[in-house]
Amino acid sequence: QVQLVESGGGLVRTGGSLRLSCAAAGHIFSSYAMGWFRQAPGKEREFVAATHWRSFRTLYAGSVKDRSTISRDNAKNTVYLQLNSLKPEDTAVYYCAVGTSALGPSRIWSEYDYWGQGTQVTVSS
Repeated sequence: QVQLVESGGGLVRTGGSLRLSCAAAGHIFSSYAMGWFRQAPGKEREFVAATHWRSFRTLYAGSVKDRSTISRDNAKNTVYLQLNSLKPEDTAVYYCAVGTSALGPSRIWSEYDYWGQGTQVTVSS
């Protein structure tokens, strides 16, 4: 079992920045993928960024690639998502997730087994 707790969301103005955190507890193995997804009201869940616990490989959605950085602190079992130059269209609930069978970072939500409760990010214009 893996428990995930996100934090760091909030209300920010266009152009601002936020750093989201995802603290993982339970059996965290070096072969796990860690991802961030988001879901806006009335829209489907979409991939944002992912990394792999063992490798340094990362993946980003095109919509955030030049404005975000995913990183991790293995000692703290925590994954971060730095979001810069935020836009109103970034407004969503952001979820972190763990994929226990993924061979690398993945943008496919069905490859993730555990999900956090989400943290709200609201960007005002």
